[in-house]
Amino acid sequence: MRMGEFSRLTGVSPRLLRYYEEQGLLRPSRRPSGYREFTEEDIATVRGIRMLLGAGLSTATIAELLPCMVDDGQTLTPACTGLLPDLNRERERLNEAMAGLLAARKKLDAIIAATVPAGGDDPDACYAAGTRP
Repeated sequence: MRMGEFSRLTGVSPRLLRYYEEQGLLRPSRRPSGYREFTEEDIATVRGIRMLLGAGLSTATIAELLPCMVDDGQTLTPACTGLLPDLNRERERLNEAMAGLLAARKKLDAIIAATVPAGGDDPDACYAAGTRP
């Protein structure tokens, strides 16, 4: 099937499908005319890419892991336990990112809590130097 139909079936834009191809995640064959030709197997590949992106993995990591994953139509599973160190490393990276976001939210909450209630505001105090309209 060609790009338009494949895009409709997968729900992924042609631009994003071309990006997946550039990243080596998707390898459609080419017709003599140069048009991409996608297969049913490519639909499963895109489903796997979307699932791994949704899990927070980068396209570079997906390129390494996807060939070693099995798609049962519902989810992806590692074909062997050798992937577990890589998956655990990615999980730890996500944990660290979450901890950073939680710390940032805590700081923002403190700034919000320290804000003086409205009513006694000096209207000029809300403008940075030189930004008054």
